[in-house]
Amino acid sequence: QVQLVESGGGLVQAGGSLRLSCAASGRTFSTYYVGWFRQAPGKQRELVAAINRGEVTKYADSVKGRFTISRANGKNTVYLQMNSLKPEDTAVYYCAVLSTWGTWQYWGQGTQVTVSA
Repeated sequence: QVQLVESGGGLVQAGGSLRLSCAASGRTFSTYYVGWFRQAPGKQRELVAAINRGEVTKYADSVKGRFTISRANGKNTVYLQMNSLKPEDTAVYYCAVLSTWGTWQYWGQGTQVTVSA
């Protein structure tokens, strides 16, 4: 069982920055494939960024060049640094871990990010 806890959300003006953290349980954290998702009101949940055990990353086109995902295995934590935030980045942000069956099986409770114009 993997438990995930997100933190770092809040209210920020457009152009500002936030860093989200995802703290995970589990002795094999370094092997986890971790993703950051977001869900805005009335919209589907979307994958924003992901990082694998080799620290290879991928990003949604909408956040490339503005968001950076990273991991600190010694702290069992994955980060999402968000710069140049836009009002359309407003959403609840979730981190998740991919299971060995290729499904996003474990989820955190989410953290709200609100970007004002």
